[in-house]
Amino acid sequence: MLIDFFFSLRSAKLPISIKEFLTLLEGMQQGLIAPSIDEFYQLSRLTLVKDEKHYDKFDQAFGAYFKGIQHIPDFGLDVPMEWLKKQMQRDLSPEEKARIEKLGGIDKLMARLKELLEEQKGRHEGGSKWIGTGGTSPFGNGGFNPEGMRIGGDSAGNRTALKVWEARAYRDYDDEVELGTRNIKVAMRRLRRFAREGAAEELDLDDTIRSTAANAGWLDIKLVPQRHNRVKVLMLLDVGGSMDDHIKRTEELFSAAKSEFKHLEFFYFHNCVYDYLWKKNQRRQTERFSTWDVLHKYGADYKLIFVGDATMSPYEVLQPGGSVEYNNAEAGAVWLQRFATQFPHHAWLNPEPEAIWGYRQSIAAIRQLLPNRMFPLTLAGLESAMRMLSK
Repeated sequence: MLIDFFFSLRSAKLPISIKEFLTLLEGMQQGLIAPSIDEFYQLSRLTLVKDEKHYDKFDQAFGAYFKGIQHIPDFGLDVPMEWLKKQMQRDLSPEEKARIEKLGGIDKLMARLKELLEEQKGRHEGGSKWIGTGGTSPFGNGGFNPEGMRIGGDSAGNRTALKVWEARAYRDYDDEVELGTRNIKVAMRRLRRFAREGAAEELDLDDTIRSTAANAGWLDIKLVPQRHNRVKVLMLLDVGGSMDDHIKRTEELFSAAKSEFKHLEFFYFHNCVYDYLWKKNQRRQTERFSTWDVLHKYGADYKLIFVGDATMSPYEVLQPGGSVEYNNAEAGAVWLQRFATQFPHHAWLNPEPEAIWGYRQSIAAIRQLLPNRMFPLTLAGLESAMRMLSK
């Protein structure tokens, strides 16, 4: 059975080796877990999955292989009633709300679910009362009830559930999905470079053991400075116009960057960089920063990250006076080349789908000015950008 499980995970394109599989078997032989599907899941994920970006793919493969084994967790007591009420008020249609009132309202429905969770001791299939599969109970999956709540498992295709109660952790690790702040933090960690700095206040275990042994067993505690991420990042963010379509992802990226990098500087621009930048959009007409000053203030050790959709008239990149806001003396292309020269480690993150890049002249122009430095704002694109910046 477990051999088939191993090949099932490999078929799902999970990078699992024989050595890791043997570690799983050894853990089971040593009795590290009880004969429980939940504990086996925890142990198998711990021993087989090396990178958390594969968690979602592992969950899907594990669920598909062990589909016939059902277990209902005690989740009913952990969900705040007020939260559930608000979710239902927001998500349900008027017709669905009317159907739920026939049962006495959400309070009565949830009270009954709680009673069943406390009374039921095992799996149930068929029937009209317990939480189970293939029956007519209001709670469960795979059966039929016109006013029920689907809990786990697949739908029978009736589309009559008032609410679907089902969750899977780490949903957003596929390369094609939009990023969340947590995902971005994971990808940005490739850019970390640690060094010890500050006062000596962290225990150096190896040196303490070595010094204690050399001191005839008398404890000799050794301390070292804490490790800090010393990477410096300069982020230039396009704002306004077509970037309004990408506010959510840009905000998530910015939030994650501020959390991950202690040394982060940022400025805004619109469409393309010209002779000034700004930090507050409300004051961009009165509080401007000379682009020349920015170029001279930050050293070549900074990692430069442009964030923008690069979608504009090609004249805005290639011609003096091309800016839509004022008559710029020098073309945006000139300023981009200056930034590329000053900051050898630079990248451009583009939230526009990569499939349409070839149809935008302005994107083509910027990609020519910054060869092999534009990456899509997906998990795979962000990881590739961080890997390139870290070289």
